[in-house]
Amino acid sequence: MKHPALKLLISKIRKRQATFFGHVMRREKLENLVTTGMLEGKRSRGKQREKLIEGLTDWLKAGKSLEAIEATKDRKKWRTMIANAVKQGTC
Repeated sequence: MKHPALKLLISKIRKRQATFFGHVMRREKLENLVTTGMLEGKRSRGKQREKLIEGLTDWLKAGKSLEAIEATKDRKKWRTMIANAVKQGTC
C-alpha cells in the first residue's frame, strides 16, 4: 500500500506532465517532434526508454497514442481527459 502523500504527489506530477504535453502538442515546433519521439534516424542499441506519450496514454487510458495526440488539439477534450484521470487517482 502506498503512502497517501506519495500518491498525491504522483498524481500532481502526472497532471503537470499532461498539461505540459498538451501545451507542446498544440504548437507545431521541434518540441512536438521530440516529445512524441518521431525523429528521423536510428534508435540506439539496448532497451529503449519509454516515450512520454506512451506513459501518458497509459495513465489517461486513451487507448492509442494517436488518440491522445488528437485530443490535445481540442483543449476542452484534453482538460476533461486529464480531470477524469486525476479523479480516478490512477498512478
